[in-house]
Amino acid sequence: MKFRFIWIGKTKDKSWKSLQDEYFGRLSHFVKCEVVEIRDSAPHEGPDIEGKRIVENLNQNSLVVLLDVKGRQISSPELAEQIEKWQVRGLKEVSFIIGGAFGVSRAVGEIADFSLSLSFLTLTHDMARVVLLEQLYRGYTIIKGFPYQK
Repeated sequence: MKFRFIWIGKTKDKSWKSLQDEYFGRLSHFVKCEVVEIRDSAPHEGPDIEGKRIVENLNQNSLVVLLDVKGRQISSPELAEQIEKWQVRGLKEVSFIIGGAFGVSRAVGEIADFSLSLSFLTLTHDMARVVLLEQLYRGYTIIKGFPYQK
C-alpha cells in the first residue's frame, strides 16, 4: 500500500517543515509515501480552481480521505484499525487531501470516500500536516505493537 498526501501550498515555517519531514521519514518505514504539493490559488481564484488541481493529481484507483473539520473524529487506535482494514482490502493507494484556506470544492468533497477530522479545533495547514503524519505513524506503531503509542 502507498499513502499519497495531496495538499495546497508548501510548508514555509522551518520548525513545522522539520517536524513534517521527521514524521514523513518515520512513516516511510512502514508504508510507501509521496507528497504532492498543489500551488496555492491566486486571490481571484478559489476552491473550485484548487479542486480541479487536486482532482487532476488523484489516481482513479486511490481511496480518497478528505481532511475536514466536519469529518469523522476517531481515536488513534481506531485509526490503526482503519489502516488495517485498508490493508486487508488490498488497497494499492490511499490519498489524503488537505485543502486550501477556503476549504475544498464540492467536486473534491464528492470524490472523497472517507472524511476525517483531526480536531474540532481549527488547525493551521502546517499543523494539520504534522498531526496527520504523526497519527498515521502512531497508527502503525499500534498495529506493530511498538511502545511509541503509550
